[in-house]
Amino acid sequence: MVVDFKLYLITDRKQINMPLPEAVRLALSGGVRAIQIREKDLPARELLSLSRELRALTKEFGAKLFINDSVDIAVSVEADGVHLGHQSMPASAVRKIVGDKMMIGVSTHHIEEARAAEADGADFITFGPIFETPSKASIGAPVGLEAIKIVKKSVNIPIFGLGGIKGRNVGHVLWAGAYGVAMISAIFSAEDIKKKAKNMIEMVQIVDRSICVQCGRR
Repeated sequence: MVVDFKLYLITDRKQINMPLPEAVRLALSGGVRAIQIREKDLPARELLSLSRELRALTKEFGAKLFINDSVDIAVSVEADGVHLGHQSMPASAVRKIVGDKMMIGVSTHHIEEARAAEADGADFITFGPIFETPSKASIGAPVGLEAIKIVKKSVNIPIFGLGGIKGRNVGHVLWAGAYGVAMISAIFSAEDIKKKAKNMIEMVQIVDRSICVQCGRR
């Protein structure tokens, strides 16, 4: 499937000082077009209710909705995709359930996982943490920009850099070979979520155009 977004916004209601749907609406108003619901501690019924609410919101804005890990909820709310972690069902098994109706993203942290995700049928991967970040501290040390370059040469599916990505380093991640960037706190912890989302989208677009121009000259 075609991955038609460059900024992948992941939820964490604990980093937000307002109801999550309100924050998501602001981010969507700022131009975000792909949201992943990642609220692992929510009971299934609450997650389903939240997913239904955010499904309605993303449809309103023409944005894609991904559900982390919960394939049943993704199917129930007719999400655009599922995002899988290293302890989730394999992408190949999920594909048998969702067919070609949904995209499948997979979280990866080193080159072997990236290759395995592609071989298993993932449509795209997140890769990181690229930089140091509290939300990914349990995963291990940052892999750095050079790791993106190595993974880029090893897989043919889009790579979204994840972990510690802020406005100041978005360009570095994209120039290293990432297809796009995945974020949580860079947008959701901002004082003005809508404005921050708009700024981040514009930044990604500017860098992406520069890369296209540069590649065209080679």
